[in-house]
Amino acid sequence: MDLEEAIESIWECNEQGIYYPQEWKGKFSMDDAYRVQLGILQRQIQSGVSQAGWKVGLTAKAMQEQQRVHEPVFGFLLQNGAKPSGTVFAFDELIQPAFENELCFSIGTTLKGPDVTAEQARKAICAVQPALEIPERRGDFAADFPLTIADNAQAKFFVLGEATSPLPGDVDLSESAVEVFINGESVDWASGHVVMGNPVESIVWLANKLADFGHSLEAGMRVMSGSFTKQYALAQGDHIEARFQPFGSVEAEFQ
Repeated sequence: MDLEEAIESIWECNEQGIYYPQEWKGKFSMDDAYRVQLGILQRQIQSGVSQAGWKVGLTAKAMQEQQRVHEPVFGFLLQNGAKPSGTVFAFDELIQPAFENELCFSIGTTLKGPDVTAEQARKAICAVQPALEIPERRGDFAADFPLTIADNAQAKFFVLGEATSPLPGDVDLSESAVEVFINGESVDWASGHVVMGNPVESIVWLANKLADFGHSLEAGMRVMSGSFTKQYALAQGDHIEARFQPFGSVEAEFQ
């Protein structure tokens, strides 16, 4: 496998709006796929786009069962993908959009794996925000899982509510909770323990996984820690809201 060739090919395809290119289907191992993804990240940075952080996906059983993949994944977040709560998106400019509800952590201290602990991860969190991830379903997530990873785990936008900073010492993140609303109707509820037992474990997993590829979880990065509930498809005209206890709410609209 010539990874530089793969990175260049997928980068060019993406620039043309071509995703999950046929010539790379079935070609990547998981290790290859992450290395291609990280190569694409470097192309983005070289093109002048800043990295905002990382996303961790498939951290809850509901997401793993829905996507038919039973391991966490990571992708990168770009600064131009960050949007404030209340953003109105142009639905027609998105590719089969969906949404997930999660906590976004800001990292104040660099975490370098492979032996990061939950205690270290908790201490590294300097802020928490209620958040919505807006992925694009640019291909079949499970049909070629490595190609999905190379496609940056379908990342596109993330919407952030008001920050709580610092993280209160008496808050048990496993006892946080979210209620999800679509067009004013409550459709789901879940607590933080569904995210790997505690959303802090998402930070632990990410820092240690990044170490496999020579990366650290750097101070200043944001981490989308994984959806509490299953992913929901979006339709034009939808208004969505996630109300997190004790961190507040975040919302978005699609017109």
